[in-house]
Amino acid sequence: MPDFQPAVIIPATPSLQLYRFAFIDGRLLLDEEGRLAPILAAGLDLADAHYLGRLGEHDCWACQMTEVPAGLQATALRAAMMKLPAELAALAGRAAQVLEWDRSHRFCGTCATPTQLKVGERARLCPACGQLAYPRLSPAMMALVVRGRELLLARSPHFPPGVYSALAGFVEPGESVEECVAREVAEEVGLRINRPRYFGSQSWPFPHSLMLAFVADWESGDIVPQPEEIEDARWFTPETLPTMPPSLSIAGRLIRAVVAELEAR
Repeated sequence: MPDFQPAVIIPATPSLQLYRFAFIDGRLLLDEEGRLAPILAAGLDLADAHYLGRLGEHDCWACQMTEVPAGLQATALRAAMMKLPAELAALAGRAAQVLEWDRSHRFCGTCATPTQLKVGERARLCPACGQLAYPRLSPAMMALVVRGRELLLARSPHFPPGVYSALAGFVEPGESVEECVAREVAEEVGLRINRPRYFGSQSWPFPHSLMLAFVADWESGDIVPQPEEIEDARWFTPETLPTMPPSLSIAGRLIRAVVAELEAR
């Protein structure tokens, strides 16, 4: 698919067709075959919609709806993202986060005055005290620990049965991402690591995370799972891998990339 150009200001010449990311109670509206296709812009009411930018020749909008139109079905966001092409899945996540930010910042957190959308910027402005509220982002690290030809995978109690993934956790105030990587690995499985290497990042709308993925080397320690956080954690070789996260997620891409590197040794 073509590249996406993010924007807040509506272009002077809107596209004839657009992508509308419409939600009902957090669920994305898809057609009966699980697709999201461009629709004609003519006649659509976009007064309360949020402009996201342009994907190729199509403007992209996010909006809330109260009823499911004929021919569409409301699909849980995670399931919808698994069905959509990568570019549309990423935009669905963006749309969901913009709508949730708009819903949860209708009143100023400082003085409780109703806020207004700020012209030309993705922000809500308090007309009384001037407080600006931008979409919330929560940085979170992901760490895949490697020991020789083994990699450490773990599962939380809320994971689907049999699925293992890399360790992850949110960055705390005053903490660098590298410090977070070391702390979370120590807290969750009791290991010391060294040489953390950045792999990549991904916006993840559950609820509003910016995932920053790292590979790190095991330094010392035995696996001691953190109670209530880690149901199981163990070392796996490329030949003994469990069920992994889908490649849509950066966890899935991280694990598969490291496995390919280990297999090439």
